[in-house]
Amino acid sequence: MTVSESISRLRAQREALVEAALEHVPFDGWTKQALLAGAEDLDLAPGEVDRLLPQGTGQAIITFVELTDRKMVEALDELSLDQMKIRERIAVAVKTRLDLVEKHKDAVRAALAWTALPQNVAKGLKLTHGTVDKMWIAAGDTSTDHNWYTKRMLLAGVYASTLAYWLDDTSEGHGDTWAFLDRRIGNVMQIPKITGKISKAGAIAKAPFKIGAKVARCMPTPGRIRRQFSS
Repeated sequence: MTVSESISRLRAQREALVEAALEHVPFDGWTKQALLAGAEDLDLAPGEVDRLLPQGTGQAIITFVELTDRKMVEALDELSLDQMKIRERIAVAVKTRLDLVEKHKDAVRAALAWTALPQNVAKGLKLTHGTVDKMWIAAGDTSTDHNWYTKRMLLAGVYASTLAYWLDDTSEGHGDTWAFLDRRIGNVMQIPKITGKISKAGAIAKAPFKIGAKVARCMPTPGRIRRQFSS
């Protein structure tokens, strides 16, 4: 077996474990207990949890996010995005991403709580950037100048605010969320006309604050966060 094949096999095993653990996260949070329960469902020895996820629950959360991103890209590749207007492409990308985790809202909430911990904020921002970057690439973005940063900054704000709205949305088919998303995209499509002179450095500097403010609105209390991630 080649190194590449070994890496691919390890990733597949890790992702299978995380997906199995998702069924237990609503009850146990993103904890070692949930991962052990997932391993049991797969008839894996308890020691396999540490082998597949040596960095613990944080690695499990990152795997969950990155796996969902990859599924999103695969789903978007099946659609004729090039036949749509740019705002429609972005709306479809965000909707597709959220539809993929519709059955796992508790896991998403717990993952957001993990990214709210001071030591994990940078990782959370990196994950958000990874998600919106994949959305823009799927939408056909080819920019290489400061617009590359501006587009991702703006979409991060749209995605984070829509995610927060979606988490508490009980409307049929999440219709209220999709209406909210359409309004947010409509507002953002006007922003480049106003911020055309924003420098590359300025766009980068503002991004973490804008993303963090959106995500923070759906964070649980510090006490609940500590309980959520106790092993």
